[in-house]
Amino acid sequence: MGSSKQQSAISKVTNLLQEWDKGSKVVRAKILIDFVRQNQNKTGPELEQEFAQAASLFLTRLTAWLRLTYMIGTSLNEQLRAISIFLSASSGHKFMAEFIEVGGVLTLLEIIGLKQAKEDDKLESLKCLQCVANAGRKYKELICESYGIRAVAECLAKAKSEETQDACRNLLLMLAQGNFKFEVQVYKGLIALLPCTSPKAQQMAAQSLRVVQPIVKSANPSIVEPLLNLLKTLHLEVQYEAIELIKELMDYEVSDSLLKGLVLLLRPAKEDLIRKPEILDDPDVPRINAPLPVFVQQALQLKQ
Repeated sequence: MGSSKQQSAISKVTNLLQEWDKGSKVVRAKILIDFVRQNQNKTGPELEQEFAQAASLFLTRLTAWLRLTYMIGTSLNEQLRAISIFLSASSGHKFMAEFIEVGGVLTLLEIIGLKQAKEDDKLESLKCLQCVANAGRKYKELICESYGIRAVAECLAKAKSEETQDACRNLLLMLAQGNFKFEVQVYKGLIALLPCTSPKAQQMAAQSLRVVQPIVKSANPSIVEPLLNLLKTLHLEVQYEAIELIKELMDYEVSDSLLKGLVLLLRPAKEDLIRKPEILDDPDVPRINAPLPVFVQQALQLKQ
């Protein structure tokens, strides 16, 4: 870079940083929006050139403001999108290291667990975590060591949008692959999702287990009961994934337990026959002597 261009770039960055330091929330939000618009898909060296080799000074300000404001959500989406520019930059390992050193991963995990956080903000936080996981095994381990598996699994179970759930599922799969130290934890986390109340989360958990099971090799016996219970669901997409997973598990050590469970489903327990969905108490609904989920479970068992 020529001397005059270098001086111009330095002056531009100095003015930007001063504007940030003195600016209100509105001013900072505008700076972030402009930064994201102008720097999409830039490499680490390109960002350094844009900031006259002082990009770290801007990233430091971003991470500091994020830690101060993420609980109240001030321009949170804009902050996360700007940070993702640095984290996703190829040849930008320096930025990744700087973000992690100040506790960035923990902050991202806390955001996806906040009840008051918007779905869009959680989604952007998950995208940042995916950037970290993409950086290699030691970064995946860092997320897992920060109780990331539990945080992401809980976010998947409670998420209100399918896009957020999909991001959670993809991150869990990333954490299971090429991460020998924590692959079993991810596997157990997915099993723990099977009984959750969200049909979409149940579907994604069963679907993901079909990918992770060959990675961990040995099947955990705790998978049997919640998996068989999925056969009671009235959601066809969950039924399909449960059936396919059961078929694949027939090659593992839990096959006998699954077969015994499937046989028992043909003769449901007395208490299962007593319980009935409220819809069956409607006088306009044809009389059915057993609860509908039991019939569904039996029918699916016969399809095996």
